[in-house]
Amino acid sequence: MELKHIDIANLSVSSANMRGVAKKPDLINILPSVRARGILVPLIVRPGAEDGGYEIVAGKRRYHAALAVAEEQDGIDPLPCAVMEAGDDAAALEASLIENIARLDPDEVNRCEGFTRLVREGRSVEAIGLTFGLTSLQVKRTLAIGNLLPRIRNLYRAEKIDVVTMRHLTLASKAQQREWLALVDCPEKHAPTGAQLKAWLFGGSAIEAKVALFDLADYKGEIISDLFGEDRYFAIADDFWTAQMMAVEDKADAYREAGWSGIVVMERGAYFNSWEHDRCPKKKGGKVFVSVSHRGEIAFHEGFITMKEARQRAKGEPGADTSKPMRPEVSAALGNYIDLHRHAAVRASLLSEPGVALRMMVAHAIVGSPLWRVDVEKQRAASDAIAESVEVSASEVAFDVKRREVLALLGFDPETPTVVGGYDGDHGVAGLFVRLAALSDGDVMSILPVVMGETLAVGSAEVDMLGQLLGTDMRTSWQDDAVLPDLIRDKPLLTAIVGEVAGADVAEANAGATAKVQRGILVDCLTGSHGREKVEGWLPRWFAFPPTGYTERGGIGCVERSERIALLFVPAEAEEEPEMREAA
Repeated sequence: MELKHIDIANLSVSSANMRGVAKKPDLINILPSVRARGILVPLIVRPGAEDGGYEIVAGKRRYHAALAVAEEQDGIDPLPCAVMEAGDDAAALEASLIENIARLDPDEVNRCEGFTRLVREGRSVEAIGLTFGLTSLQVKRTLAIGNLLPRIRNLYRAEKIDVVTMRHLTLASKAQQREWLALVDCPEKHAPTGAQLKAWLFGGSAIEAKVALFDLADYKGEIISDLFGEDRYFAIADDFWTAQMMAVEDKADAYREAGWSGIVVMERGAYFNSWEHDRCPKKKGGKVFVSVSHRGEIAFHEGFITMKEARQRAKGEPGADTSKPMRPEVSAALGNYIDLHRHAAVRASLLSEPGVALRMMVAHAIVGSPLWRVDVEKQRAASDAIAESVEVSASEVAFDVKRREVLALLGFDPETPTVVGGYDGDHGVAGLFVRLAALSDGDVMSILPVVMGETLAVGSAEVDMLGQLLGTDMRTSWQDDAVLPDLIRDKPLLTAIVGEVAGADVAEANAGATAKVQRGILVDCLTGSHGREKVEGWLPRWFAFPPTGYTERGGIGCVERSERIALLFVPAEAEEEPEMREAA
């Protein structure tokens, strides 16, 4: 470093200063000394972006004290400074940290932020520890504070939680942190702190059912319900862990089949720390790390290798944790040769057996396979009122009747909610295929519409495509005089709909009325109440195929999707619709 005196006008606080730029420092215990003797300890600075300017890396309090004295005394002598080389942000940050930690330990959140910036600048945990005289464990503990949600860090800074509580919360997942904050916000509940918080985090044997990776319907153990809440718990923790770890192994096998080079299941309670791992994609040998919390939560971290392995790879050394697999009977190339030829032969055999192919397709759609993932449309509703209006509609009732017929035809449990995923027999796809092989072509064809209907995505272009192709008329299935009017809150939209239902004169006369009044008029017209004539067969424009809107504002999902597929319905194709339906 070069020692020199620099005019205070040429100095400014660097962004690398650990105490920040915006916050004004406390000068109570330093200002009297600066008034009496000036600046004795040099500031640590580096050349700034402007010619002749310097950024203060360490010495922000001395600088502000000098500014105060300069204002009181109408000037001050140039300040003694130690000038660093330009451009090394990590070195500058280290200098700032060292000086501040030596003078007065900053709070742990500030120290964490400083260490985190050093890591981003390329400093390793070990190097940070050597620089500041800390063990690697101490550095890691400080970095762990960065895993806390910002609000928790702010609670600590505001001294609303103690340091023990803050440290225990570094052991919590983000979900646990949010759950703890919810307890803080609830006046009727107590948020655990200190030693109680640690016990709460580990959860004892009270493991919630929602953390299970496996299907609860297949769980043979006992699950206890909270009669005064919505949560359920596993009665015997050992039974849960047996089922949970089997599900983890199944998931690990799926990752292996997908081409991941390694699956690392971490010890229960061990935390996955991102600063101890390096990003690495699957095609370059990245692994999947599986963290298992004491509360049963499982997290899959895809595409990482340890920092040790990353350093070994950078040096061209073989990874120490790469295990050598036992040599199988056939090589990968030979196995691929065998599988491809078997596949080609069976595929050719299917060409002359469309009935077999049809049944195999239905079995795949219902059960699923590595290449077939068919999800049931959940029909999630924004409110209970919307859900009920759909459930009692004529369309949904008709579909449910047909679904029950198919369940009986396939020999499924009659209480099974859906055909897709409803097969609980042995041997998966092959087991269901045997059942389908015993059915006639007509019976198999009757299953297809239900399977397709259950897996038809809500809000998709396919709904609009089929609605137009099949000539769906919602007047035969939709009727609602309660839920829909209550959902329409926009005044211009309400006015347009009232005009369509009650007439332009009524709409114009009530244009200035409240939305509640206009909704009342709409309901009266649909029900024939309060002296208004009942309007029969009205269908909102959104329910037509193709749909349209009432205003020029747009933002109607079904209209936008219908417009995107409009080019598919050219006149020549429209004439072929009966043949298309027949083919379907």
